[in-house]
Amino acid sequence: MKKALLILVLFLMFTVKGGEVMALELESAAFKNGEFIPVKYTCKGEDVSPPLEWKGVPENAKSIAIILDDPDAPMGTWVHWVLYEIPADKRKLPEGLKKDKVLDDGSKQGMTDFGRVGYGGPCPPPGPAHRYFFRIYAIDGKLDLKPGLRKNAFLDAVKDHVIEEAELMGKFKR
Repeated sequence: MKKALLILVLFLMFTVKGGEVMALELESAAFKNGEFIPVKYTCKGEDVSPPLEWKGVPENAKSIAIILDDPDAPMGTWVHWVLYEIPADKRKLPEGLKKDKVLDDGSKQGMTDFGRVGYGGPCPPPGPAHRYFFRIYAIDGKLDLKPGLRKNAFLDAVKDHVIEEAELMGKFKR
């Protein structure tokens, strides 16, 4: 009896929808996981952020964060976007998010390796395709971080507060 009760409690700790356990998922209407990112969202195009949607956010999440980086860059991982303190009830970002430090909904953007705030699209040197990882983090608190943080400073600040994460990977080459 105790074992059955424990299993039931563990099962109920997850978000359940339609009989399936829902995990955090990130997707884009612009490209699917593992596919090439359309030129529009790169330095060869309009360099605007792609539309993103997510589901399976844990109930105890208080904010969301998204980081985009390229681990295949010649000088090591290159950070293209740091976006944090997205309201936990938000489930999507439109295409072409503003490049302001603080957005209308209170979300904050950090500094990229391009030396600016806001999205900077894929822009690899000529050669083989690079992988671009959009990582989403569910955070258990709104930590009131200042805008303009770099990726590592942000990750250090939230390291004990990440309750779930997921990723979407796209590729691009010039």
